Amino acid sequence: MTARVTAVVLDLGGVLTESPMTAFAAYEAEAGLPDGLVRRLNSTDPDTNAWARYERGELDAAGFVDAFEAEARVAGHRLDARRVLAALGGDLRPSMVAAVRRLRDGGVPLALLSNNVAPMERTGRLGELLDLFDVVVESSVEGVRKPEPEIYRRTLARLSDAAGRPVGAGECAYLDDLGINLEPARALGMHTVKVVDPAAALAELSALVGIPLDDAGGRRVPA
Repeated sequence: MTARVTAVVLDLGGVLTESPMTAFAAYEAEAGLPDGLVRRLNSTDPDTNAWARYERGELDAAGFVDAFEAEARVAGHRLDARRVLAALGGDLRPSMVAAVRRLRDGGVPLALLSNNVAPMERTGRLGELLDLFDVVVESSVEGVRKPEPEIYRRTLARLSDAAGRPVGAGECAYLDDLGINLEPARALGMHTVKVVDPAAALAELSALVGIPLDDAGGRRVPA
């Protein structure tokens, strides 16, 4: 049977690395803040809040800290936005990185699509990971972010197969841990996989690409 998917796009934090939500929750518990506060602040006015502006490169780190702490105060809480930023690092998920390597070995065009606050370093361990991808699209570089449809269109426009043929949305799978980020990809015609349990996500992706995807070892990189 011919595989339905011939190219794969993956998120970084919460897909290739452990979700920063776990670290956010740990900080909230330590600081005596309500559980889920950071997530709620991030989802309030999601196109214009401090997080959105930071990921589009409209704020620098100091500007984000001031704006995010102000949003928390409006919600009735005081937090240290620098601690929130420090929680963005995450451990690599060995099975997910192994799957990327197997997809690459199988000749599958690969893209990384990440909301981030600064361009990723192309050196060291993170550089080794980025080298596995044919295309890397970062919100801080593009000036647009997920879930804005434009960033998905740019990613698709830069993907091509071994013969240089553009990859159509219907030939591409997109993996993300957040449903809000999967919706625009699905609307464009991409196959979407929500990553909650990595093993289940890999089983779903295996069925789409027709390639077995198994576990291997991993390391810690920024989300």
